[in-house]
Amino acid sequence: MAKDKKSVGDKDGKKFSRRDFLVVGGTALAGGALAGYPAKTTATEKENEYAPSTAYLVYDSKHCAGCYSCMLACSLVHEGETNLSLSRIQVHRAVLKKYPFDIEINVCRQCPVPLCVENCPTGACHISVENGNIRMIDSEKCIGCRTCIESCPYIPHRPIWNPVTEKAMKCDLCTDAPYYNKQGGVNGTQACVEACVANALKVVRELPDQTDISGYDRDLQPPRKAMPGFPFGPPKAKSKSETSPDTL
Repeated sequence: MAKDKKSVGDKDGKKFSRRDFLVVGGTALAGGALAGYPAKTTATEKENEYAPSTAYLVYDSKHCAGCYSCMLACSLVHEGETNLSLSRIQVHRAVLKKYPFDIEINVCRQCPVPLCVENCPTGACHISVENGNIRMIDSEKCIGCRTCIESCPYIPHRPIWNPVTEKAMKCDLCTDAPYYNKQGGVNGTQACVEACVANALKVVRELPDQTDISGYDRDLQPPRKAMPGFPFGPPKAKSKSETSPDTL
C-alpha cells in the first residue's frame, strides 16, 4: 500500500499536501503582487467625466495625397529629425484596397473618456488644463511601461512608442514642439496642417461624433465654384444683332 504524501498541519490539525501548500501560497503571492498594480479600466467599466478637449484634429482621407508630408513635419518639429516612425500622426497606404479606402489616416482623437490618461500609473499621460485640456504625455514622468499604448482602444494605437527614448508619445497639437518656429497648441498652428498639400487636415473646435469614423474623416475641401449655365450647359452665343450697338 502506497504511503500518504508528505503533509504539513495547521493549528487546527488539518492536513495539507505539499502540492496544496504550493498552490495556496502561489495564489496568495499572486494576489499580493496584483494588488500593487490596479487593473486597467475601459470606457464601459468606468464612465468618468473629464474636461473635454477644446480642439480636435480631423482629416479628409478621400483627398489625402499619401505624400507623408504631415508625418515628416510632425517628427521634425517634435524630435528634430524627419523620421516616419517618430510621427504622432500615421498615414498608411493600403495597396490592396481601392479608392477611397486605399489611404488610412490615424490621428489622436482626444477622447472624451481617455483611457490612456485613466490607466497611466505615473500621471505622465494627463489632461493639460493650461493648454486647452489637450491629452498629453509628460516625457519627464513617463517610465516607458507602455500602459497608455495598451489602453488605447483603437488600432493602430494612437500613442506612439519612441525606440530612441524608450518612452511613449502622442499628438499634442504641437503644444510642446521644441523645433517648431511657430506657436502651436489649440490657439496656434499645427505643423501637419501647414505641411499638407491637399488641405486634408484641419483643427476643429467641436467634439466629433464618437460613434462613427466619419466624425473625424470629413470632406474638408472648399465648395466648388458654380459653372455658368450649369446644369443646363454653357450660355449660348449672342447673335450679331444682339451684340451690335443700336443705330439711329
